[in-house]
Amino acid sequence: MRIDALTLFPEMFTGPMEASIVQRARRNGLLDLRVHNLRDYTHDNYKTVDDRPFGGGPGMVLKCEPVFEAVEALADEGTHVILMSPAGRLFDQRAAEALAKRERLLLICPAYEGVDDRVSEALADEELSVGDYVLTNGSLAAMVVIDAVTRLLPGALGDEQSAADESFSHGLLEYPHYTRPAEFRGRSVPAVLLSGHHAEIEKWRREQALERTRQRRPDLLKKANIL
Repeated sequence: MRIDALTLFPEMFTGPMEASIVQRARRNGLLDLRVHNLRDYTHDNYKTVDDRPFGGGPGMVLKCEPVFEAVEALADEGTHVILMSPAGRLFDQRAAEALAKRERLLLICPAYEGVDDRVSEALADEELSVGDYVLTNGSLAAMVVIDAVTRLLPGALGDEQSAADESFSHGLLEYPHYTRPAEFRGRSVPAVLLSGHHAEIEKWRREQALERTRQRRPDLLKKANIL
């Protein structure tokens, strides 16, 4: 898979995108990640990318010209263009699974007060939000999407079953995990996990996932019509 990220702050991608699973996926040729500086698509001496909003108001808005030029230079017919935006639909595991099936993604990372809305109207195939809060810019949100999508690429994880059993994979939070020692400071691992009875273990894990979701995220049960 190839993912292009268009941002004003390419240096933010250094570190998070060069470690752990993302780094391994890049090294193994599973992910071709390319980060582009929006200022490279300007033509004035000051590399201007923003301007004051029509109608007044605080802050600056990213201009449409450099974004259009960048997307037209980077994207082909098979590229799925995503605008990171608080106004977008909420990014979740289902969205990550859908994006992981695509061959090319281009993520536009707004900054300041946002981007000229003609970018959304004419360029973006969809808008995504990673939550109901405000970030400094869209680069952090884009990295969340890249990480979530990368771990779903075939071969990205050491054990393919890991992605299938994680939180949200089945619409629920994940069941509790334990490892050695079997007892620590008066707290013991549930006996069923030590029984070797796989059917009972699976039953316990399902029950625990349901109960944990019921206690902590009942909205997920309602969404999945499990209540």
